[in-house]
Amino acid sequence: MPQIKKLLIANRGEIALRIHRACHEMGIKTVAVHSTADADAMHVRLADEAICIGPPSAADSYLNIPNIISAAEISGADAIHPGYGFLSENAQFAEIVELHNILFVGPKPEHIRTMGDKVQAKRTAGALGLPLVPGSDGAISDIAEAKRIAEDIGYPVIIKAASGGGGRGMKVVNDADDLETQMQQAGSEAKAAFGDATVYMEKYLGNPRHIEFQIFGDGEGNAIHLGERDCSLQRRHQKVLEEAPSPIITAEERERMGGIVAKAMADMGYRGAGTIEFLWEAGEFYFIEMNTRLQVEHPVTEMITGLDLVREQIRVAEGHPLTLRQEDVQFRGHAIECRINAEDPRTFAPSPGLVKVYHAPGGMHVRVDSGLYAGYRVPPYYDSMIAKLIVYGTTRQGALRRLRRALEEMVIEGVTTTIPLHRALLDDPEFQEGAYTIKWLEEWLAKQGA
Repeated sequence: MPQIKKLLIANRGEIALRIHRACHEMGIKTVAVHSTADADAMHVRLADEAICIGPPSAADSYLNIPNIISAAEISGADAIHPGYGFLSENAQFAEIVELHNILFVGPKPEHIRTMGDKVQAKRTAGALGLPLVPGSDGAISDIAEAKRIAEDIGYPVIIKAASGGGGRGMKVVNDADDLETQMQQAGSEAKAAFGDATVYMEKYLGNPRHIEFQIFGDGEGNAIHLGERDCSLQRRHQKVLEEAPSPIITAEERERMGGIVAKAMADMGYRGAGTIEFLWEAGEFYFIEMNTRLQVEHPVTEMITGLDLVREQIRVAEGHPLTLRQEDVQFRGHAIECRINAEDPRTFAPSPGLVKVYHAPGGMHVRVDSGLYAGYRVPPYYDSMIAKLIVYGTTRQGALRRLRRALEEMVIEGVTTTIPLHRALLDDPEFQEGAYTIKWLEEWLAKQGA
C-alpha cells in the first residue's frame, strides 16, 4: 500500500492552503505550484517547496499539464491533489498523472470522464437508480424530435450544454414557437464556451431547491454518504451561501436519498470524494449532475460530521479503506458557509487590488478558509472568491446568530467585498426561516436594486 510522502498541490488560493494544512497534519510534505501572479500567495509561502509553472493566464499555468507534471517530477512528488476547478475534473490529466506513476488524489479517470459528459452522466445515473428530471434520453439535434419530446414532458423545458456548466449554454423555452431558436443559441454558446455544441433537454422545474449529497467511496465497492447541503442561494447559477443540513429536508428523506446515492456509488466502484446534485421540488429529488471532486462548500459537511474530507481523500488514494462505515456517521448541529468575493456587493463587478487591512473573525465554532493577509494583492486573473466564512451552531438559529457576529468582526479593506451582501441576507425574514429556492436570491437582489 503506497504511503504518500510528498504531495504536489495543483491549485491556488484557499483550497491550496486547505490541502497544505491537511498534508502537514498527516506528516506529508507539500509542493506548491504557482503562476507569476501568485508568487506571494500564502500557500506558496507555507509549502515545503514552490515551483513557478507559468505566467498569470490560467491556460499557461494552472491548466498547463506538461508544466505541472514536470514540477512533480522535479520535486519528487509522489501524489498530486487537484483541488477544485482547473484540472480537477479533467480525465486526461488524471490519466497522465497515473501514467507517470504518481498517485492522483481523486476518482478514477473513467468516472471523471463519464460524469463530465452531462448526457452520459444522466444515462449512468438512471442506470444506477438515481431519480431523473424528465427529458431527452441523450443529445438532441433534430428539431422535430425536440418538439416531440417537449410536448411529451410539457413546457417549459430547458436546453442544456452537454459539456460544462456555470449557466452557459442553458436556455429556458416556454413554447414550441421559440424552441428552434433557443436550441441554436444554446448550441452556439456551448460551442464557444466549451468547444462542444452538444445539447440535451429537460423539464424545467418552476421553483426548486438545489440539494446536493456528499458521498465517499474507496474504489473497492464501498461507499457512504455524509448528508446533504442546501446550495439554493445562487446568482446566475453561482452559489453564494450554503448550509448543512438543508432547512427543508427531513431525516427520513435524508436517510432514503442518502442510501440511494451511497448504493449507486458503491455499485459504480467510485473512489474518493464526490457530490451528487439534485433539484428538489414538492418532496421529489431529480438528479442534475455529479461533481467528481471536492466541492467549494465541503467545510459545512465537515462541521456537522467531524470528518476531514481532504484527509480522507488522501487516505483513500493511498489505498486505505474508509475511516467510517455508514452507521458510524452522525449528523450534529448546523453549519453555514458564506463565500466572500472581491466584488462590489451591488453590481458584482470584480474588485482586485491591494489588501490594506485584514482581520479574520474568531471564537468558538468559527472557521475562515482564506489565503488573505494584509499586503496581499488580489490578482485580476482568477475567480474572485477570496475567503470562505464557515460557522457552526447546535441549531440553525444559533448558527445564524454566530454568523452575524462573525460577519460583524470580519475586516477586509483595500478591496471591495460581498460581506455587506451577506449581512443584508441575514436580516431578511424569509432567509431566516429558510424559505428560499434557487430563484429567491436573484428576485431579492432585484428588489434591492442590484
